[in-house]
Amino acid sequence: MPAPTIPTAELAFEGRTLRCFDLPALYGARLTRLPVVLRLLLENALRSMRGAERRAAIDALFGWLETGTSEAEIAFQPGRVLMHDTTSTPALVDIAAMRDALAESGIDPSVLNPGLPVDVSVDHSLAVEAFARKDAPELNMQHEIRRNAERYRFLRWASKALAGVHINPPGTGIMHTINLEQLATVVTTEQRDGAEWVVPDMMIGTDSHTPMINGIGVLGWGVGGLEAQTVMFGMPTMLRIPEVIGVRLTGALPPGVLATDLALTMTQRLRAIGVAGEFVEYFGPGVATLTAGDRSVVANMAPEYGATTGYFPIDGETLVYLRATGRPEAQLRLVEAYARRAGFWFDPAANPRYTRTIEVDLGAIGMHVAGPRRPQDLHGYGDTGRVLAQLGFAPREDGALPPHPVAIAAITSCTNTSDPRLLIAAGLLARKARALGLKVPHWVKTSLAPGSPAAASYLERAGLLDDLGAVGFDIVGYGCTTCIGNPGPLTEPIRQAQDAGQSKAVAILSGNRNFPGRVHPDIELSFIMSPPLVVAFGLCGDAARDLSREPVQTLADGRAVQLASLWPTREEIDTCRAASADPADYKRAFGIATGNPLWHALEAPDTPRFPWDANSTALRRPPFAAASEGSQLGHYSAYPLLVLGDDITTDHISPASAIPPNSLVADFLVERGDRRDDLNVFASRRGNWEVMMRAAFHSKTLVNHVAPGLPLAHTLHVPSGEVLPIWEAARRYREAGDAVVLVAGERYGTGSSRDWAAKGQRLLGVRAVLALSYERIHRSNLIGMGILPLRLPAGMDHAALALRPGDRIEIDAEASAIQTRLSVPVIVHRTDGKQESFNATAAVETQLEVELLRQGGVIPAILKKIIAEHGGTLPEDANATA
Repeated sequence: MPAPTIPTAELAFEGRTLRCFDLPALYGARLTRLPVVLRLLLENALRSMRGAERRAAIDALFGWLETGTSEAEIAFQPGRVLMHDTTSTPALVDIAAMRDALAESGIDPSVLNPGLPVDVSVDHSLAVEAFARKDAPELNMQHEIRRNAERYRFLRWASKALAGVHINPPGTGIMHTINLEQLATVVTTEQRDGAEWVVPDMMIGTDSHTPMINGIGVLGWGVGGLEAQTVMFGMPTMLRIPEVIGVRLTGALPPGVLATDLALTMTQRLRAIGVAGEFVEYFGPGVATLTAGDRSVVANMAPEYGATTGYFPIDGETLVYLRATGRPEAQLRLVEAYARRAGFWFDPAANPRYTRTIEVDLGAIGMHVAGPRRPQDLHGYGDTGRVLAQLGFAPREDGALPPHPVAIAAITSCTNTSDPRLLIAAGLLARKARALGLKVPHWVKTSLAPGSPAAASYLERAGLLDDLGAVGFDIVGYGCTTCIGNPGPLTEPIRQAQDAGQSKAVAILSGNRNFPGRVHPDIELSFIMSPPLVVAFGLCGDAARDLSREPVQTLADGRAVQLASLWPTREEIDTCRAASADPADYKRAFGIATGNPLWHALEAPDTPRFPWDANSTALRRPPFAAASEGSQLGHYSAYPLLVLGDDITTDHISPASAIPPNSLVADFLVERGDRRDDLNVFASRRGNWEVMMRAAFHSKTLVNHVAPGLPLAHTLHVPSGEVLPIWEAARRYREAGDAVVLVAGERYGTGSSRDWAAKGQRLLGVRAVLALSYERIHRSNLIGMGILPLRLPAGMDHAALALRPGDRIEIDAEASAIQTRLSVPVIVHRTDGKQESFNATAAVETQLEVELLRQGGVIPAILKKIIAEHGGTLPEDANATA
């Protein structure tokens, strides 16, 4: 019996008749019991699914209400994709190589085009070379274009060769800020079956902080570049109907407390209850006390608190934000009319059913910092000294700097520079400090890198740009900078103090992550805090000072300048914001930045296939972008290539920060003509698989338990007994026909969405990863590269496994048998002949993921699909198993 047709409705809007699904009329009281995120998935399923599959999805969504959980799968069809330059470059390199593979199979390469709009923001490559000077933005832009010209020409080629790919040039801002200010519509229209439909704006982004857009009611989340490719080329995003954690907010933030403090508190609270991939939705009366800017800060840190989303429903504050950023009034009226009609408008009294619920009293939140190694480690702002003292650093000798000097004080990242109130708060603190004659100590490297070029307009109108510059915080450009590991070189006093063992320097930043080495390879300790606190600690220069009691500085006349005397009041912030606001800033500043002459001067090829340069150290055709790549599933015995502990981040696996000039990676590049003193960052090399394979697991703080005392980025090649670079050991294993696997602990792959964390492991020959738990995006990326993620039994960490050199791991995971959450037999074969058996669980959530593993990953699956559709010739070994 055919599935019944779902009736549609008409929305009369200012002379137009728009089609939509009237969810309240269709589902009545049941709809109000669903979290708003599931209502949005319901609407998406009604539009994108058909027949019996759609009926099953609807039944499963409402069946979720019984238990707050479901094993059912649902298709999600986003309307657009957002990327940045260092995730888009590898994805577009894959696409260029896939076009080559299609041409070699006898198919017109031009048939490979994204099926939905793709916006790329060039924001991840700006480094802080010049700082504390008014011309820093121009100087840093010149450095950026010079260093990345080849890669940027490639991006310009992609925008010409691939339909629907649009590039936002360097200087236009950070992708998530651009999304908030320029791209997001909240509600949009589309043509379907000859009619104009009104639908929610829904999207995915190849950056883990994509949920920032949840702050204005747009459903979107971060995915890896590989998962984005499946959507771009006609495969739906399949997900298990998510568990949804409801965070009930009550009260209001106290005076002096900012959105950053709330975001850090949520990160601690939600990590403490073990959030791992669930959707998070905020509800309750406290939500109404937060601006859209506040909400976006909290939503941005969803990956830090382990969630897929950090969703705030649409309400009046959404409209206030859209108006403040210059959106047309007609668009605001459409947003409200449709959100109310479709059942998406926020009700502060509503109490939907959630999988779990926690309550947070906003009035109980104080001023906080997080660190010094994880964003979930929350402390009072006066506790940095106590926390640092617990690390036990003992200077080898007394020096001129404090034991824990502030090396970097950076107002950075989309997280805390997209909300004007946070930058104004920093500016007001700087104004008060300037009036007292305060300046940052000479060893502190300062920077202000807003997410939007509009920030310069409203800060200048408020008179705060000069105040910030006077104390050292001039704008250095508009991009991710320090937050993504691009702070430029440390000051000479810091380098000398660290080399002499006199100091262990600390980074102070308004970013979102502070993993060891992420900000800078020579900085292991970092604290995250609000922009005005960054200015205060920058002025102080000592990361261990208790600013709740001790002075920021002492004046020449002996007067102590306390933080309380500098801290701006809420009324001061609001008054300054109102006086400096101009909605026209956003479109005007973005338009000027889009015309970047240095970008437009770059010449790019105009051909359907990209002309690779065999001598390039930036762009090389990757070997895995081929239909001949087969499945890695099977029954095999493997050596552990690496054995790792808990909290291995994507920064450990595939670093993004500066390439150390004394590294083997640097040697490789110098041998090919690059300058050792100008190697750029690892992220700039993501178009070159040979570099990135050598960069895999290049981290000072990574401990490989395969053998004790292994050097940086080395492992033990068991058959020979030699300690080798990891990539060289992997090559030896591969040439001998030996399989390798990787063993890890909890939260493997935490951090960013970078797919090179998985691609590097595939190039090293890793067939499976055995870990206690995975971060969502990295698990998906592993599957996208054909690597089987196995979840170990609880408690079976590296210490419990007690693997020794020569031990082998036998895995029985045949392609014909693999299924979602399959129990997979594992046997550890000890060198003394003993065996230990247990079952691991395949961390595979959907049937699409099962199929991708059987095909060998996303890229082979896409190529085989297109070759079959266009009658091309598949390689003979296209379906072979490794």
